[in-house]
Amino acid sequence: MAQSTPTSTHRNTARKLNQDYLALHVAKEDLFWTTYMGIEKKPEAFDQAESALKEFISAPERLKGARAALASCPESATPAEREALEGWVSFFEANAIENEEARVMQQTLIEMESALFRKRAQLKFQFKDQAGKTHEGSTNVLSVNVSTSPDEVIRKTSHDALLQLEQWVMANGFLDLVRERNRFARMLGFPNFFAYKLMKNEKLNESQLDAIFLPFEKSTREKCFSEFERIVREKGSEALKPHQMLYSVMGDVQAELNPHFPFSQSIARWGLSFSRLGIRYRQASLTLDLLDRAGKYENGFMHGPQPCYFDEGKWVPARINFTSNATPSQVGSGLTGLLTLFHEGGHAAHFSNILQSAPCFSQEFPPTSMAFAETQSMFCDSLISDADWRKLYAKDRDGAVIPDELLRKGITQGQPLRAYRERSILVVANFEQRLYRCSDSELTLEQVTRLARDCEREVFNLPEGIARPLMAIPHLLSNDGACSYQGYLLANMAVYQTRSHFLKKYGYLTNNEKIGEELAESYWSPGNRISHGESVQRLTGQFLNGDALAVSCNASPGEVWENAQRSIHEALKRPLVGTLDTVDLDAHIRVVHGSELICENTQSFAQMSRDFEKWIEARY
Repeated sequence: MAQSTPTSTHRNTARKLNQDYLALHVAKEDLFWTTYMGIEKKPEAFDQAESALKEFISAPERLKGARAALASCPESATPAEREALEGWVSFFEANAIENEEARVMQQTLIEMESALFRKRAQLKFQFKDQAGKTHEGSTNVLSVNVSTSPDEVIRKTSHDALLQLEQWVMANGFLDLVRERNRFARMLGFPNFFAYKLMKNEKLNESQLDAIFLPFEKSTREKCFSEFERIVREKGSEALKPHQMLYSVMGDVQAELNPHFPFSQSIARWGLSFSRLGIRYRQASLTLDLLDRAGKYENGFMHGPQPCYFDEGKWVPARINFTSNATPSQVGSGLTGLLTLFHEGGHAAHFSNILQSAPCFSQEFPPTSMAFAETQSMFCDSLISDADWRKLYAKDRDGAVIPDELLRKGITQGQPLRAYRERSILVVANFEQRLYRCSDSELTLEQVTRLARDCEREVFNLPEGIARPLMAIPHLLSNDGACSYQGYLLANMAVYQTRSHFLKKYGYLTNNEKIGEELAESYWSPGNRISHGESVQRLTGQFLNGDALAVSCNASPGEVWENAQRSIHEALKRPLVGTLDTVDLDAHIRVVHGSELICENTQSFAQMSRDFEKWIEARY
């Protein structure tokens, strides 16, 4: 029998890790898709696949093996071979659980979460209209109702349904999950689960997080509170009730914007905009499931069943699924669906362009920073709010360009709530941090409800709560999403640093083909070889901070409109490069609705876009 030489051992170890990990990762992710999309629910098979993957990545012997292979790596090893082993060591350090009791507890947490998810998937939500008629809708429908429905009864009963969901969640296992997650974290030497997840996801402790968040909170507090005081002066205290606030400020402009964001044209706008930004997917296979339906998971996401990497020099493209929950007939849903499409499409671009030598660098879980991943997606979806982007792309079905007065109205009504929207992320992190500091005896339905309302009052100074109650947010339930929401605010801080960098360097963002190139080189290609903070500094030359985001939050509507006019004027002078017929994102794309194939780009991206438009228009 041939014996392994020192020269080949490191290579064999890396090759086996790649193969063994991918077998488990792909199986779990394929079942995740069919389960969460409500296509073919096999909860036992999914639980088994997830448990097998968790067992693999948390096994301490694999960490020891990767370290040994790296330590014995010969001088003849190539940089790529050494980097692959370094990546696996980092991967297992982020995931390995050396405490045997904690490994058993991890399986218990998976089973508890799965049981809660199965019950949650069967839950039906109802709201009423002014005529007293009862309707069913997902939490996404309820949330859109609260912010955009002209019927106050619909807004109120939709918000009531979200409050009822909070109580249901706590009564059906969530508080037990919090207790057991904390017990798990203490087994690993952390004071609580929030501290554990923060270090695991972002390599930050709670003091470091506070050092970033507290200056931002302080600098945006006065702006947020003063805007609410202005609303009371102008519209009365009723306007700040949870079911009234967003509609009283934005409901009418959302209705006016609606014709300029037909969901049927969202695929075309995504492809054309990303193409002109220089974003490509490096031969990835993308599956998009964009429409809301019963039994489908109620939050947009991107998962990659096949991570991209160089397999001993041969490129393995990514296979990626992403989803939104659009209801094209609902006011505001076209814009919301398009935002989700840009967001998840940004994630997909990131995870299609990681140019490393092992799949551990290009999967979306630790040691990949959530904030790092969200920086990519949130940068892309931020472009849709820019006045110059809307002037070029936001057209109605007849091709009429969005008028300046509507753009100005959107800024006039939306800009005063910028601080509120960013603090809406901050409040979730504050709540989870305090929730997981609670003792077991404090984790009662009454006390946790009071804690949620207290956190909302402290961050917003609103006596009756907010439009989206905290425990109606699905991220809090899953193990991956729990205690991770602060990543969105860390990401948006990086987004505005990134935007500021590009604006200073080039003067514009929309249709700037240099942006895709620079994102691919500085942010995407390293994968999780570098941290979130290192990636931001690599591109911008600055440490991660909230200064640029705070400036954006505190700007007056007049200042924003003045900058918008300037950007529109400059954008209209620049020639448009390419048309829908020339779009090629270097990807195989399928658009599905559950098990039904709507369209794909086998002929061309343009034909796929037209097929999608016809399909939507025929049904909504």
